[in-house]
This record gives sequence, C-alpha cells and structure tokens, in this order.
Amino acid sequence: MSVEIWPPISLAELKIQEDATQARELTWLLISLRATLEKIKRGLEDCCALLAPADSAGSTLVLTTPRNETVKGHTTRVGARLVRGLVHLRLRTLPPQTISLDPSRPVRVPALIRLDALLSLSLELCLALEEHQNQTTPPPSAPYLASQLRLLALHIAEAAALVKGPSQPPARPSTSASTASHEVPGRQHLPEQKVPLDTTWTTSSVSLGHFTPPLSRNLSLYVTIQDACLVIYLRALEPADAPVNFGTKLALAIGTTRRIEHDEADRVFSYRCDDESRIDGGTSAPEHHGSRSGSNAGGEDNGGNKKEVEVYVREKVRVESADPSLLSLSAKLSALGNTLGLARRNLAAVMEQDLEE
Repeated sequence: MSVEIWPPISLAELKIQEDATQARELTWLLISLRATLEKIKRGLEDCCALLAPADSAGSTLVLTTPRNETVKGHTTRVGARLVRGLVHLRLRTLPPQTISLDPSRPVRVPALIRLDALLSLSLELCLALEEHQNQTTPPPSAPYLASQLRLLALHIAEAAALVKGPSQPPARPSTSASTASHEVPGRQHLPEQKVPLDTTWTTSSVSLGHFTPPLSRNLSLYVTIQDACLVIYLRALEPADAPVNFGTKLALAIGTTRRIEHDEADRVFSYRCDDESRIDGGTSAPEHHGSRSGSNAGGEDNGGNKKEVEVYVREKVRVESADPSLLSLSAKLSALGNTLGLARRNLAAVMEQDLEE
C-alpha cells in the first residue's frame, strides 16, 4: 500500500508545502509555549515562597543525633539564614557545652544563598520570556527562544542539584571488621579505595563570633544542605603538630583507649579559623579519650590576620533535620524540570535540531 498526493505535484512544490507546514507548526508551538511559561513562572514563584516565606516565623528544625544525646537542640531557618538556635553538645573529645546562636548575627547558609540567587534568576528570565511572548510584535525567533529555555533549564537543574546536595561518602569500616576479614585464609582483598572528601568546611565553617558565648577554636561547625535536609557537621579539632604525651601513647598501646573512627581520621587538613572577634581558644578534653593533647586549633598572626593551620579531626558528628519546605521545593523543581524538558524537546523536534543538554 502506498500513499500518493493527488493531484500529483512536483518535488519543488512539495518542498514548498512542507516548509509552509513546518512554519505553521512552529508558529503554533511558539504560541502554545505561553501557557507553559506561565505554568513555570507560577512554579518558580511557589519555590521562592517556600525558600523565603513572607512571614518571619521561618521553619523551626530539631537537631538531634539518633539513638544518643551527643547533639540535642533546635534551630530556626528564615530564608537562607539561621536566625536562632540552641544546641547541647556532649562530644567525647571535648567538655560538655551549650552553644547558642546570637540573634543579632544570623548564620548565612552558602548553599541556600546560591539557591535563592538561582531561583531569582530563573524567575526573571521566565518573566522576560513571557513579556516577549505577550507583546503585539511578532514572537521571538525559535533559535532565541530555544537558547533562553536552555539557560532556564540549566538554572533549574543547578537549583535542584543544590537541594539534593553532594552524595555522602560511605562510612569508614571499623578496625575490628577489617582485622577480622584479614584473618580469613584464601580470601583476596581489594586495595582500599580513597573516597574524595568534601573539604569546603576548612574555609567555610561558621565564624566563632556568631555564638554566645563564642565558640572555641577547637570546634568547627559547618552547615550545608543534603537531600532537602539541613545538615550540620561538628568537628573537634587539634593542631597537627601537637605532641602526644606518654600516658596517651601507653593507653593506645595496651588497648585501654581507642581512637574515634570516622572518614576524616588521621588526615591532615589546612584549616582557617574564621575568628572575627579575636577570641581565645577553648579548653581541650582530658587525655583519656585517646587523642593528642589539645591546644588552640586555629589562630592569628601577630598582626591579627587570619591564617591557616594544619589540624587533625579528632571527632566528627553529623546531624541532620528534614526541612518540609525544602522537601516541597525539591519536588517542585523536579516537576518544573520535567515540564521544561518536554517543551524543549518539542521545540527541538519542530526545528529539526538535536536537543542541547
């Protein structure tokens, strides 16, 4: 069975009719994109409202480590800032303490600041495209619209990646488990794979002066976002050149003391103590916890300038709190990305071009 055009026309006339049909289809698609842009604009406005609500109440999040009371407290997020917070710490390598966030100096979360900027850029771009579409003049050309939609898709994808956050590295195996595996005869062991660590905390930890009383330089607090949750890392630090006393060496040798195992143990980091208020360092924990003798982990030179010091991470605690607003925002960004991707694929198909990711 064959399909023929009747009455028959020449190949040149057929090409003209095909081009005219494609032009009409492209014009129809450009006009229909107005509804899609309106839908995306409303979705972006909802995302902005979820991140920075109109009221100043914010979201109060619980900060508690599961199955223990190492970290216990709460914090309040308003937009990209933590405006209030009270946390009780019972770390093994530091004395028990309570840290309180100074309301006059809120903590700005870098991931949320970048997310807010991306949402604002996306909304402005969507508004500009909608204005061009609604003008009485001819609509913008298809290549221009395709390039702007690609830029909008990149912004939305980056925003979704920020809410998702970096993948968490696998937990470091314990010493006892690794020793037991070596005792099995005939088993082949693969070399240990080095997992790349996120070292952003070494330069982006929260400044000491944001708390009352100010934090000790031996404690690092780093805030980030992962899987739509507010994640706080607490690290007990010690200088890499701090001497180890004889009692600690003996306790480690006979097994009465064990070092705390975590993925950053026994690694040297160049840490910058962002000390904005020239605070004296805190007191270290007693040596029976099995670490080097403590002194100030960060410091300043004689001129009062910040400087980097090499430190060990004696103890690392991760605490997270699911944020309902960020969970809703993540779902909306995923839906917006799918809607925009479908519109871009349709436009590329009519233009007979490959879709640029």
